[in-house]
Amino acid sequence: MPDFPLRKTMIFIEDIHHEGGPPPAQPRRRAAILALVKNPFAGGYTEDLQSAMEDLKPLGLMMTDRLIEAMGGIEGIDGYGKAGLAGEGGELEHTALWHVPGGYAMRARLGAAKAIVPSAMKVGGPGTRIDIPLGHINAAYVRSHFDAMEVGLPDGPRADELLFALAMSRGGRIHHRMGGLQVEDVKGEDGLR
Repeated sequence: MPDFPLRKTMIFIEDIHHEGGPPPAQPRRRAAILALVKNPFAGGYTEDLQSAMEDLKPLGLMMTDRLIEAMGGIEGIDGYGKAGLAGEGGELEHTALWHVPGGYAMRARLGAAKAIVPSAMKVGGPGTRIDIPLGHINAAYVRSHFDAMEVGLPDGPRADELLFALAMSRGGRIHHRMGGLQVEDVKGEDGLR
């Protein structure tokens, strides 16, 4: 059973008060939580990685709970995304360990979330930035919620670490006006519409 010792977490909170047009009635909030963990697979090739996803589920739930708290509670959270970044001693496939623990933790805590959790993965060293893609929690076709939040840590991931990230948002982009499926028309049956 692999071990993923946690070195640190960091939370980013962004309240968007203005985007060039009229100020919104309420600021839009985006928040992300990042965790740096030891990569037990760094420096070599391991055939069976999939079984290690189970070991990361408690981390996903802890991060989700802290992120909901940073968002000021669950009410109104309607966007989410996740990302993974492997240090230079790791490989891109190591970041895929985050698919189940990160995605399903948010879906479980947010209740009726139907849409797939958008995801980004890459390899890089300390200070590497990554964009966490965001999408609507119940309908992937809601264009107003297509977005991304750039994050990174100055001291990670080290060569033998993995950086895992989760993000949530409340509301669509400020002044969204690109049409498509509107939030009020979401049926939430298939994760698309």
